[in-house]
Amino acid sequence: MIDTHAHIYLDHFSEDVDEVINRALESGIQKILLPNIDSTTIDSMLNLEMKYPDICFPMMGLHPCSVKVDFEKELKVVEGWLSKRRFLAVGEMGTDLYWDKTFWQQQKEAFNFQSELAIQYDLPIVIHCRETIDETIQLVKSHENKGLKGVFHCFTGSVEQAKQITDMGFYLGLGGVSTFKNGGMDQVIPFLDQTKIILETDSPYLTPTPHRGKRNEPAFVSIIADKVAEYLHTTKEALIELTTANANALFFPTQK
Repeated sequence: MIDTHAHIYLDHFSEDVDEVINRALESGIQKILLPNIDSTTIDSMLNLEMKYPDICFPMMGLHPCSVKVDFEKELKVVEGWLSKRRFLAVGEMGTDLYWDKTFWQQQKEAFNFQSELAIQYDLPIVIHCRETIDETIQLVKSHENKGLKGVFHCFTGSVEQAKQITDMGFYLGLGGVSTFKNGGMDQVIPFLDQTKIILETDSPYLTPTPHRGKRNEPAFVSIIADKVAEYLHTTKEALIELTTANANALFFPTQK
C-alpha cells in the first residue's frame, strides 16, 4: 500500500515518528508521500526524507491556508526548491474558503502559479479544496490541454463532481471520511472510476473510524482500504492492488 498524503514530519509526530513508520511498514505500507505546507515545514520534511529515503517522498508546494499577505514570497521559495532538485509533486496546493475568505483572489493566483510550475517540471499537483470544489474544477479546466495532472486529495464530493475530475484525467484521494458513518461516501465510492482512486490518510488529521478523535497515522490506510473495498464489493487484496497501481501511475510513472 501507498499512503499518498501524510504530514508525518509535523510536531504531532516529533516524539515517535520512527514507531509510526514501523507500524506503517508492518501494516503493509511501502511508501509514504509527504505534501509540504509552507516554508516553515520544509526542513522537517526533508530531514524525514533523508532518514527514510526509500519510504518517505516529499512534495513541494504552498498550502492554501498559508496563502497570506506574503504569499508571493512563499511561492518564490517553492519555485526555488523546484529548480534545485526533483520532488514527487507540486503540493499541497489548492483552495480553501472554510476557515477564511480574506485571501481568495490570492489563493487563485497561487493555484495558477503552482499549476504552471507543475507543467514546467512535468509533475502532478496535489490539490486541497475545502468548500471550493466546483471553483477548483474550473481552475484546473483553465489549464486543460497543457498536460496538467494530479489528484484531488481528500475527495468528499458528489458522483457528478467526481466524473468531471476523472474526465480531466485527475485522480481522487480517498481517506478517513470514507469510513465516517455520516460521511456520505457510501453513496459515491461505488460509482467512481476505479482506475482513478488512490488511498491516503492526511495524517495527523481525518482519522478513520474507529479511531476518530485520535491522531491519524499511515498504518490506518489499512482501515480505509477495508471500507473502500466493502463499498466496491471487492476483496481488500484486489483493492490494494488497484489503488497501489493507480498511485504508482500518477507519482512514479517511470518505475516499472
